[in-house]
Amino acid sequence: MIVFYNPKATRAKNRRLPLSILSIAAMIEGKEDYAIVDGNLDPDPTKTLVALLHEHPVELLAVTVMPGPQTVGAVSSCREIRARFPRVPIVWGGYFASNYTSAALNADYVDYAVRGQGEQTFSELLEAVRGQRDLKAILGLSYKSDGAVRHNPERPLRSAGDFPWYPYHRLPVDRYLLPTFLGKRTAVHQASIGCPYRCNFCGVVTFSGSREKMEPPERTEAMLRHLVTRYGADAVQFYDNNFFLREDHTRELTDRLAPLKMRWWCEGRADIMMKYSDATFESLRRAGCAMIFFGAESGNNETLKEMNKDLRAEDTLALAARIRRFGIIPEFSIIFGNPKDPEGDTQECISFIRQLKRLNPDAEIVVEHYTPVPQRAMMYGGVEDSFQFPTTPDEWATDRWQRFATQKDPQTPWLRPRTKSLIDNFELVVSSRWPTVQDLRLPSWGRWVLKALSSWRYQLKIYSAPLELRWMQQFINLRKPKEESL
Repeated sequence: MIVFYNPKATRAKNRRLPLSILSIAAMIEGKEDYAIVDGNLDPDPTKTLVALLHEHPVELLAVTVMPGPQTVGAVSSCREIRARFPRVPIVWGGYFASNYTSAALNADYVDYAVRGQGEQTFSELLEAVRGQRDLKAILGLSYKSDGAVRHNPERPLRSAGDFPWYPYHRLPVDRYLLPTFLGKRTAVHQASIGCPYRCNFCGVVTFSGSREKMEPPERTEAMLRHLVTRYGADAVQFYDNNFFLREDHTRELTDRLAPLKMRWWCEGRADIMMKYSDATFESLRRAGCAMIFFGAESGNNETLKEMNKDLRAEDTLALAARIRRFGIIPEFSIIFGNPKDPEGDTQECISFIRQLKRLNPDAEIVVEHYTPVPQRAMMYGGVEDSFQFPTTPDEWATDRWQRFATQKDPQTPWLRPRTKSLIDNFELVVSSRWPTVQDLRLPSWGRWVLKALSSWRYQLKIYSAPLELRWMQQFINLRKPKEESL
């Protein structure tokens, strides 16, 4: 038996179909005996894993791991499994294994790390575990050999259309389709993998090597139609790192999605979409596109150049104004704290957000503290000599590094406490002045009170000590999209 493990990543009410596990399981569906353990459903996944290993001869435990909360669950469970079942090989995949490969393999409970797209790599690793393939010949694999860590060459990226459908029937899909602002039964899907850009602060670069492969539109339509007709899905969050590349592809996809009558959320780039015609924007609206996330990052073109973003602030501002005409909400992420001048950068980011809000008051703002991610080349801000990442998963699982991974308190050496306080207070004022539309629980009176309490602060640019806003947000438990996704 093969066991797939998805450690708990979010609060239970925000659980989503584990697409990474489903995509790998699809490779052995109908050929192998396997089980899926999802920590977002199972209250004691380690106990379930132990029971499976007691009852079945398990050949391989495959774990998908994201930096953040999933790392904590993965470390705890894998440490227990290795202590009880030392001969069961354990492989990690996902963003943690791709971005922190050496750290993953520094753990004595991790034997293999799959980097990047894992479908084919996993299948070949399974053959190697059975003695049918040489580990050295498996692209995209890192492993331990003779006391050293070996990194095989990268595996070329392939379209999802080259692989089998997700085996939805192996999971209780109904338990994953939960209410969001998009609909009553929101599914998730990934219609492409990777991103062709080379932003030097982004973990996707290491994962995909600045490449992107699109799923054929007819397959996207078919899989979503299956979720609609079989499970009653009425909305979808696309997990694509970059949903929009070619306008002709976008038009074909929107034409296919429109009859499904689903509302959806996705990610895009302002510069690409500014090249689209009004007819394409209108087709997005008709197809159910409700919100698009844009990595705006900065309002300073020199900073954007330093980020290797290949974007101009003017594109983001123009997009903010234009997209409003079509009733699609833009969600802009802004990265605060350029290591070279965090104080000046913070002031520029605040000014840029105020410009965006003047052009489009409906725009949602996601404030990010700059936290480095390993890059193939130099990291944004040139922080290689002033910042050291943890060297083991156990260290990543500590409170200090969990705060870093979730940006709650990154404790980067270049960000002074006073500057961080200004960023956090400004975020609190903006999120109170314009409470997110993604919060279904927020009563109308709560929305009114937040706006009333914060309007004077925003107008007068007084962000210090917003104790009344902090208390009010806690009292009504305002949703924080940055932390909770949809």
